[in-house]
Amino acid sequence: MKNHFHPQKVKITKLKDMSSDVKLFRLKPMAEKFPLNKDDLVFIPGQFVLAGLWGYGEAPFGLASSPLEQGFVEIAVRKVGTVTTALHRLEEGNEMTLRGPYGNGYPLDFFAGKDVVLVTGGCGIPPIAALIEYIIAKRDRFGRVYLLYGALTPKDLLFREHYSAWEKSIRVILAVDKPTPDWKGHVGLVSELVKDIKINPRNTVAAMCGPGPMTKALENILRPLGVSDRRIFVSEERRMNCGIGKCQHCTTGDKYVCIDGPIFNYDEVQGNWD
Repeated sequence: MKNHFHPQKVKITKLKDMSSDVKLFRLKPMAEKFPLNKDDLVFIPGQFVLAGLWGYGEAPFGLASSPLEQGFVEIAVRKVGTVTTALHRLEEGNEMTLRGPYGNGYPLDFFAGKDVVLVTGGCGIPPIAALIEYIIAKRDRFGRVYLLYGALTPKDLLFREHYSAWEKSIRVILAVDKPTPDWKGHVGLVSELVKDIKINPRNTVAAMCGPGPMTKALENILRPLGVSDRRIFVSEERRMNCGIGKCQHCTTGDKYVCIDGPIFNYDEVQGNWD
């Protein structure tokens, strides 16, 4: 995306209901392709964009599609406020605005050669989904890979149509708080899923995106397993308005989430949860 400070027009080429209040938006650039960065990626998994609509404003979203795909990007939009409500009223073929990507993503080179534990809950999965797509495309660069993902009910699990394809390359372990009669997975907290994985703690990294309490609880389980804080990477959730560290809406401790994050080592932001 050429100018990171100027919104560019994008066209909605696909809309999909992912849950009762979340829609998947597939966005195509008005030019032929999105440009690549120095790593030959459209974005680094974990980076975010500011998407919006003229007259309504913008909101931050983690990118969910493969960073190797130049023809489109995807975001998951939860209907929670003025901007997202306006976006939910759009239809395929409509135009909206996009700028970014911003911030720092997961350290892909550091992850290479290691076992990877991916942990997320609810609407926190988009950046993890992008990371999964990258890992699958580069599968021989990584060891064992686990996705631990939880939501309130089975219908609140996002990207459900991807699980069967993901399971060909990684282990997918799901949990819900309120099961339906036909639910066959785990019932309870995401942190409880750790008992179902086998890792070499000295050669394991963890990538997380989700509510602060969930992240804090899981970190307290990973640490006793021998995974150090410096190998645990968390995505901070804040309201990022400008994307360039000027508006101060996204401060966490002495950090700006938009430029210092949104991906941090756990010990950089420990305790600064929403």
